[in-house]
Amino acid sequence: MKKQTKFSELKNIFEILHGPDGCLWDKEQTHKTLIPYLRQEARELISAINDNDYAQMKEELGDLLIQVMFHSQIASKKGKFNIEDVLEVLIAKLKRRHPHVFSGVKVKSSREIIKNWNKIKIQEKAGTQSLKTNYF
Repeated sequence: MKKQTKFSELKNIFEILHGPDGCLWDKEQTHKTLIPYLRQEARELISAINDNDYAQMKEELGDLLIQVMFHSQIASKKGKFNIEDVLEVLIAKLKRRHPHVFSGVKVKSSREIIKNWNKIKIQEKAGTQSLKTNYF
């Protein structure tokens, strides 16, 4: 029997909360009704970072993760995407934007890494970037 990860446990909790016997308040939320909470949690994380309060940072990062899970769950119910899709897009983006790690691109400095990152980001936004990780 495969041990359940904390992430799979979290996904299961969100499925229960949004299921037939779940939380009415959770099920009533929309992307727009959650915006104030997203802003609040981001501000609280920034405050914890500025205070160098690692215990509070850990809690606030969890609260931001709740937002990610919430929005993914809402989108999933609408058949738009789910948390696995979010992770897939994130993983592909990280690999694309780190060609010096994943595609053998040679760099000499952090400045060059940032320059490459911004170039890739511009190409992505312009729609010229394919999903391949080798761009240079």
